[in-house]
Amino acid sequence: MNSCALSPTDKKAYAKDVGQILVHKHGKQKFYTPRQVKQASSQSRYTVDWHCWAMCLYSSPADFNDYHAATGEKCDYAAMKAEMATALTDGASESWFDFDLSWLEWPDFDLPSIFDIFD
Repeated sequence: MNSCALSPTDKKAYAKDVGQILVHKHGKQKFYTPRQVKQASSQSRYTVDWHCWAMCLYSSPADFNDYHAATGEKCDYAAMKAEMATALTDGASESWFDFDLSWLEWPDFDLPSIFDIFD
């Protein structure tokens, strides 16, 4: 996957868009299945195939890796999730980031209104 295909600004907007759809359709969950994330991604305002970027944020590491093993795609969960976290936190994630954390477990600090959909 080419990380240049998605700018930090687009990553923020895309994460929020997909997150809103997931919560609306499935409620607030620690992780969503790759199928749920892919469906939400396809229903977002982004028409290109960026679902892997949302999967690394909203799916578990095991589900992400199983999905990509089954499809034959080579996507790096840790690298992609780190890029998404950096974009969402304007670089603040470097001091606390843990790949095993769900998006619901991130520290409580101001995330430029990315996750204000859950208030």
